[in-house]
This record gives sequence, C-alpha cells and structure tokens, in this order.
Amino acid sequence: MASKIRMSAVSYLNTKPFIYGLYRSTLSDKIELSLDIPSECARKLASGETDLALTPVAIIPSLPQGYIVSDYCIGATGEVKTVCLFSERPLGEIKRIFLDFHSRTSVELTQLLCREYWNITPEFIPATEGYEKRIGGSTAGLIIGDRTIGKHDDFPYVYDLGEAWTHWTGKPFVFAAWISTRPLDPEFVRDFNLALEQGIDHIPELCNILPNIAGFSLEDYFQNNISYMLDDAKWEGLNLFLQHLGSTTKITRLTRQEVLPE
Repeated sequence: MASKIRMSAVSYLNTKPFIYGLYRSTLSDKIELSLDIPSECARKLASGETDLALTPVAIIPSLPQGYIVSDYCIGATGEVKTVCLFSERPLGEIKRIFLDFHSRTSVELTQLLCREYWNITPEFIPATEGYEKRIGGSTAGLIIGDRTIGKHDDFPYVYDLGEAWTHWTGKPFVFAAWISTRPLDPEFVRDFNLALEQGIDHIPELCNILPNIAGFSLEDYFQNNISYMLDDAKWEGLNLFLQHLGSTTKITRLTRQEVLPE
C-alpha cells in the first residue's frame, strides 16, 4: 500500500474551501492532513515533516528548491481583510509595531511596506501571546487570520496589507501557496488541483455548513477578499515579493495544466 502524502495547511477560515474540496475528493484516504498556524506549516515543510504544505511564501528563500504544486493559493487582488495593521494613531505617528508571530510572510510584508511605501521607521517588536491587548497609543499591531474578525471597529486606523501592496505595486499578493521541496507524482498533482477546484466551486454550499459569524459575511470574504487562483498576475506579484526578500531559490510550478497530457 502506497504511503499517504503528508500535508500541512493553514488553519484559518480562508483555507476551508480547500479542505472541503480535499475531503470531498478521491484523495481523502490518500492524504494525512494537519491544520496548523502558518509559521508551523512553514516549519514542518522546512524540516521534512510534511511532503506538501500550504505555507507562507516567505519561507521560499530558505528552501534549497521549491515546487509550487497547485493552480491555487491564498492571495488577494486588493483588500484581504484578515491581514491588517491596527492602530490608534495614523501611520506617521506610529512608533512601535507588534509583529504577529503566526506568519513570517505578513511580518516581512509589513516591514517592506513601512520601509518602501509608507516611509516610516517604527521599532518592530516580536509579539507574544496576548499582544493584541497591548496595542494602543503610538504602538500599533499586525494581526492576521481569524483573530482580525471583529477588530476593525475597535481601532480608528486599520491598514490592510493586501490593499497597500496592490496600491504600491499594481500587482496582487500571494500570502500562502501549496509548496513542496521535491517533485510530486503528476497524477497526484492533477487530482489535487481538481479537488481544490471543487472546493472553490462549492463555496456557497460550504457557507451553509460553516457557523455564522456575526457581522462577517463568509461568502463575501471567500469570493471577494480571498483570491484563490494562482494566475500569471499573482505569479508576477509573488516573484516581485521574493525579489524584495533577496531570494535566489529556484521555483518550479507544478500546475495541473503542466501535468495534463496533450
């Protein structure tokens, strides 16, 4: 019996369409999936604990070789809604920023935007559990994922990182991608992409299953804030971000289109 593909995926809401598609597919008994915070997905991939991970793209420069194993990603073409800088003061008055410990990509993007786009030089503070309650005065905080839900009304200034990146570069942003450190079987890549596609196609059905969140539209978030297709524009945005990180890692795309027979 063939061994299962070990997988790690981000545990946030934005991943639910992928998970829904995978467990509705023929791959459900061929994968071993764990749900983790983004930084743990990256750690597992780098350590070899997983064969494939939906991981923050900032890990790519530390990999000897990277394979993008999907036509899909966690991306945004503007406002992403769940990766934001929260502050009581405007950008020019921010002196310190707590950096969310869940994702290196969002941390790198925050530092890049401060340096190159917002033209501010705050002190960056590695955050620890509970840091959200310490945001105040001239100390802002980067918060990502589901913990941002309900916080937009708590602060007078909210800076959406997906929106800021697109305003600055004119390109979409890729926060996380399905990455492996070695080539995977072409048949698996094909079936994997078909499963993810099914999950995206059934978002309305998924929204009827997930619990309602007061004041938050799941379908609007899935359909309008998260952009799942890893198209050419996102590929360009991803490579631009990696250039800013000084990455020299070779990235190979193993998409469904490239493995399907002619």
